[in-house]
Amino acid sequence: MKKLLLLFSLVASVAYSQQTIYLTQSEYNILKLSNSVDPLNKYVFTDTQMSQTVHYSGGTVKNGVCNCMVPLDSSFILAMQPNDDGSSGSINLPFTFDFYGNQYDSVIINNNGNVSFLAPYVTWTANAFPDASYNMIAPFWGDVDTRGTYVIDSLGNYIGTGDGGSVWYKVTPSALIVVWDHVGYFSNHTDLVSTFQLIISNGADSLVPAGNNVSFCYEDMQWTTGDASGGTGGFGGSPATVGVNVGNGVDFFQVGQFDSAGLAFDGPYGSSDQIDFLDGQEIYFNIAGAAASNTPPVLISSAICDTIDVYTGDTLIKSLPEQFEFSISAYTPEMGQSLTTAIACSVPSAFTMTATQVSSEYYRYDCIFNANSLAPGLYYVNAQSMDNGVPAASSDLNLVFRVNYEQGLSVSEIKNVDFEVFPNPFNDIVQIQKGSDLNIIDVEVLGLSGKQIKIAKNCNSYLDLSDLQNGVYLISVYEAGKLIGTKRVIKN
Repeated sequence: MKKLLLLFSLVASVAYSQQTIYLTQSEYNILKLSNSVDPLNKYVFTDTQMSQTVHYSGGTVKNGVCNCMVPLDSSFILAMQPNDDGSSGSINLPFTFDFYGNQYDSVIINNNGNVSFLAPYVTWTANAFPDASYNMIAPFWGDVDTRGTYVIDSLGNYIGTGDGGSVWYKVTPSALIVVWDHVGYFSNHTDLVSTFQLIISNGADSLVPAGNNVSFCYEDMQWTTGDASGGTGGFGGSPATVGVNVGNGVDFFQVGQFDSAGLAFDGPYGSSDQIDFLDGQEIYFNIAGAAASNTPPVLISSAICDTIDVYTGDTLIKSLPEQFEFSISAYTPEMGQSLTTAIACSVPSAFTMTATQVSSEYYRYDCIFNANSLAPGLYYVNAQSMDNGVPAASSDLNLVFRVNYEQGLSVSEIKNVDFEVFPNPFNDIVQIQKGSDLNIIDVEVLGLSGKQIKIAKNCNSYLDLSDLQNGVYLISVYEAGKLIGTKRVIKN
């Protein structure tokens, strides 16, 4: 191990004494597509400018109970200018990060969706883990390109707009937060963008649940592969890799490899998976100490909120269905291990589950929580999973369901409050009609997990939802502060 660390240290010292090459974006693209990029050189673009669009969202804590993303604010630092395959300098950490027993007090942020500790990495085509060549933590190792599109100035020069997203970071006394914000893919593509986050900590930061020192968090993931990795339109070719890899062939694990759009996922070491599986997911794990060579099982759920609201009552007019469907995924990051998983509800009669073994390392549990006849209050679903490593490791996942009672309405009231949402499915704009009248109303848009996505006050019955991604949503309508009903809609 000492020889390995020495080798990487020598590589790192060479990389930081690299030659700086100034060139245009087009010149770099030609080098890259012909496999002529020298990883020992630093490439600086002469025709790229910073974007005027910064996705600041304010705040210093997570985006609410349903979102593990830490909102960008002015305390974040830009890791790199608009680039392709670039890296930050060495960033000092005020804490010690434990990576499978290796202690680090500095880190390098690589544009291509990973951080490293011994050397910066240019590599844009991801490899599967384990890989003896790389020492990295990769929430999404793919060909990120933040240069954006081109404009032509008055002299006919091609100028990069810098609208391909940005990579930001923030150092706290106990954690490093890195956000790849609305980033595009090679070459200069911004038709699809992805947002994801990495947190590494000293193991005691509240942003990462107790017992863990790393967090992966995903918003909307829209692409997998750049043009130089065999991709077409952001997909196909060599898949992107999610996981961690020390570089010694022993200490590693893989969450999955992704090469296409869709929700399919067959475990960390099966066929290449579909990127929408990661949307909204938060994955926590502990890689501290030599014992971390057996990483505990990963448990993730489509019911992302810490508390999921379910509504019941004596009419069919509810804010959410009283039957809530969700899934729990359990898998072992280590190849060849097996799992034993138990899932239980505090009220067994309210819970049903179907288990599917997708691969030797991955199980999916399709679950239903039914609030019918339950009294208002809190109810719990707990998942416990244990692997057969040596020593065995286990993980827990707790979901909280809050049952709310909707007071029933009279028959005459039901007739008066019926409304329609059309067209359904829709593209960008929906119209809400209550009876034969178009009224001033308040509208709330929810995801299927119950997370509030958007609210429109004093709406005149036309609602612009062009900023939403395609998918299924719930639209709740309020009049004079009173909920009058909820409809399920589909955006194409």
